[in-house]
Amino acid sequence: MRIDAHHHLWDLAVRDQPWTSDAPALRRTFTAAELRPSLERNAIDATVVVQTIAVPQETPELLALTCEDPHVRAVVGWTGLTEPGIADRLAELREHPGGSALVGIRHGIQDEVDPDWLARPEVRRGIKSVAAAGLTYDLLVRPDQLPAAVQAVRELPDVRFVLDHSGNPVVSPEGLAPWTSLLTALADCPNVVVKLSGLVTQTGYASASALRPYADVLLATLGPDRLMYGSDWPVCLLAAEYDEVVAVAESLTEDLSAAERDAVFGSTAVRWYGIPS
Repeated sequence: MRIDAHHHLWDLAVRDQPWTSDAPALRRTFTAAELRPSLERNAIDATVVVQTIAVPQETPELLALTCEDPHVRAVVGWTGLTEPGIADRLAELREHPGGSALVGIRHGIQDEVDPDWLARPEVRRGIKSVAAAGLTYDLLVRPDQLPAAVQAVRELPDVRFVLDHSGNPVVSPEGLAPWTSLLTALADCPNVVVKLSGLVTQTGYASASALRPYADVLLATLGPDRLMYGSDWPVCLLAAEYDEVVAVAESLTEDLSAAERDAVFGSTAVRWYGIPS
């Protein structure tokens, strides 16, 4: 399968998305039906839809979509990591329609002021509960939080982690070296994979040449079997259309073998998230 391992959907008639208040292009509803033509044009067979806001109602709604849309095959949802009874809450999510499609949990760590939020004992306990439920934990961090993310991955070897958007690097000559050092350290941990996603938005435009140094580091340190493509639609629309995002990813992986490209665009997500093929 060819998989988009990271996109979002929301309906402003159901729930506001306050984080879009400073991004007028995102202040509207985005549906699976709107995304479908882009998926079909680019031969995307399946997708992973990812949570956007920290409310308990969103994840059951996303799970229900997997019963309705043939492309949406997996969900990375949200639940309060530090809340008592997190194990029960995760079990409850599995009982909702589409509950078997729950593959992971994510929290918007990038919205937390504390750069060491991931080191808090109550957070670590929650992440361990996610792993005990057989789910991955997606890491969404700012650059200053990436060291804490590397530390968490290293100190929780029984948790399967996914680093979203390649850690949101600062795409600049000054940003490449510190990010490379941290990703090299991360690559030593076999319990993490990284999403080749969100980077176009970091540059503000679709440019394979600007992102090639970052893709080269990812391929050299982690290899294709630990990378997965994600569009980050519709957030990517701040910088590029869906087709352009796919074209950049294909350009960045054009020197790989067919099997290696298949890993980035499908089999890594199938294996790590457990998406039925």
